[in-house]
Amino acid sequence: MASAIPLRSDFNGPALRELAKTTKHAAQARRLLALAEIYDGGSRSDAARIGGVTLQIVRDWVLRFNARGAAGLITGKAPGNRHKLNNVQRQALAKIVESGPIPAIHGVVRWRRKDLVRWIFEQFRISLDETTLGRALKALGFAKLSARPRHYAQNEFEVDAFKKNFPAALAAIRAGLPKGTEIELWWQDEARIGQKNKVTRRWARRGKRPSAPHDQRTMWAYIFGAICPKKGKGAGLVLPYCDTGSMNQHLHEIAEAVDPGAHAVLILDQAGWHSTPKLVVPDNITLLFLPPRSPELNPVENVWQFIRDNWLSNRIFADYDDIVAHCCDAWNKLVDQPWKIISIGMRDWAHEF
Repeated sequence: MASAIPLRSDFNGPALRELAKTTKHAAQARRLLALAEIYDGGSRSDAARIGGVTLQIVRDWVLRFNARGAAGLITGKAPGNRHKLNNVQRQALAKIVESGPIPAIHGVVRWRRKDLVRWIFEQFRISLDETTLGRALKALGFAKLSARPRHYAQNEFEVDAFKKNFPAALAAIRAGLPKGTEIELWWQDEARIGQKNKVTRRWARRGKRPSAPHDQRTMWAYIFGAICPKKGKGAGLVLPYCDTGSMNQHLHEIAEAVDPGAHAVLILDQAGWHSTPKLVVPDNITLLFLPPRSPELNPVENVWQFIRDNWLSNRIFADYDDIVAHCCDAWNKLVDQPWKIISIGMRDWAHEF
């Protein structure tokens, strides 16, 4: 019969019993007490009786304890089956997901799991089910997210230049203000809300297709909205027209929301009613225009998506007054949640200066 494997010499029975008192793992405590019996001169059979296991399992505990100490007696998570994709194949998967499909080649405009399953089989002759692929994508850091709007004719160099030159533009505005004046960053945009409303996703039982009311009438109103993400503030109006007169009213509303003694840098797109000489800009506001066709630089676009998805979609508006009432209610709900304005609106490239 093979001789018993000795326990490591840097522990003793009392030390293991103290560890058993403090551990939060019941199974580890039982194993520590069993091995403490061996340290105190007891037999392996006594240790097996205390642990409620066989002698072979006590031997396994001894090997784990000798190799890793008390941590070796904690029950670890089973490693599971080996993944079918190796590191090189997983990186190739991450690259193709990141770049997106080419419609002329892949036949789709966005990746679905079934498309990626087919791509993996064509590339590596490896069969995966969609659930396994979903876990692999999650492990690679991917999630299914809503895309930010991007104009098809956008000049990416102009977008990068705007971000790069943003600190210098702020410095130039600050230089023209009295020393010590606080600068608030505001973003502004407009959204048209009408009877021909949006239908959004909703929870439903599998196998069923949920329905939502959808009007065909064409009456609408405009929400003029502006947010100051750093302070969680907002200033909005609901107006019948999107023109210079409406913009002047909105600028006045924003000026009233700026903290006393502070100066607002209002970042907005280059719509005609934003840049016309007829615009009356209050003294505590400076306009800073975004590059053309770059809506993703404006966090108010994400505000509109949030408001539509949560408060304005899947509705039938009776008339213009009903549209105005719901728009006002939605905007006021947003302003009452400054943490939501901060969460949606903060941009590292703008607020780190």
